[in-house]
Amino acid sequence: MSLLQTLAAAFKGGGTRVPLARSFASPWLFADSGPARAPFEYQGAVRRAYLENPVAQRAVRLMAEGIGQAPLQSTDPALAALVSATSAGQALLETLASQLLLHGNGYVQVLKDGRGRPVELFALRPERVSVVLGGDGWPEAYGYRVGEKAVTIPLLDQDASPNIIHIKGFHPLDDHYGAGCLSAADQAVALHNAASQWNRALLENAARPSGALVYDTGDAAGLTTEQFDRLKAELAQAFSGEANAGRPMLLEGGLKWQSLSLSPADMDFATLKAAAARDIALAFGVPPMLLGLPGDSTYANYREANRALWRLTLLPLAGKLLAALQEGLVTWFGDAALAVDLDRVPALAEDRERLWAQMTAADFLSADEKRAMLGIAPARQA
Repeated sequence: MSLLQTLAAAFKGGGTRVPLARSFASPWLFADSGPARAPFEYQGAVRRAYLENPVAQRAVRLMAEGIGQAPLQSTDPALAALVSATSAGQALLETLASQLLLHGNGYVQVLKDGRGRPVELFALRPERVSVVLGGDGWPEAYGYRVGEKAVTIPLLDQDASPNIIHIKGFHPLDDHYGAGCLSAADQAVALHNAASQWNRALLENAARPSGALVYDTGDAAGLTTEQFDRLKAELAQAFSGEANAGRPMLLEGGLKWQSLSLSPADMDFATLKAAAARDIALAFGVPPMLLGLPGDSTYANYREANRALWRLTLLPLAGKLLAALQEGLVTWFGDAALAVDLDRVPALAEDRERLWAQMTAADFLSADEKRAMLGIAPARQA
């Protein structure tokens, strides 16, 4: 029996709240967890990664859109329709996948009709949600804040049905909040952005490093402070920036221009940028080949890389999301199953074709056994 089912049974039976700390957890479970706290500084990290970094944004969109467009199969068509429907313009699975990758937490509010039946599932922005703990250390409500306005949403309704479904990634140091892929990729994103900024600054300076203006004093006195400041201002105004690239310089009075060149060590920023991009792809679980990163020979071709993406990343994440939604909606849909229909995923067509060929050649299996191994219901007897 799941936790929500146990809670529902306790509410319906005695109408009193079950002491969770004694029933479901050891007394030391929350001893070192401390007060509820939010994850790392989320908005700044999202701005640097998803809004400013092309590699991180493409990795997240590739995964989120893949999960959002994955074909679903369910033993209850109403459950599949509820999960597949959009709410306020957002696709539930795509939004949850993005939030789980970036933030590590997804909060689904179950909107109900007058009879208490779920009619809509809406994914709340995770940075606005905070866990409200009870005296036993378990969550009893969720706080949602927008600007100066705040509202508290109870975990369970009066009829013991859930109002919030909390989906989180594993966090080894936090009992109540999950860890997203972005927290691990944040340093790589910062390196990649810094390399891009360096490259842009270099291009704005005619794609060459700055030089030195050397003043040969000879027997004359050095430049006065006023002369030095005026010369520096004229250089900045007339010869700096992309608009002044290639502009000839007229020198007099012992002045000469000495160009500087980049050493091989200085040119390592290109290698650093490529390595940072691969670290970003690694953190999000996307084969670098699918992001257009050069020099990747791990996969023989795009088809193999796409299959690896589905097998190693998309299907586990989709399974986590669908299992959490199925458990959260068990009050209304009982034991209804919800999963990705592998037969309709184009990237896995070759795997399914190979499996069907193996089943066809297995003469020692009966027809019903073959259907069971393929995930097909037994044939009806005439």
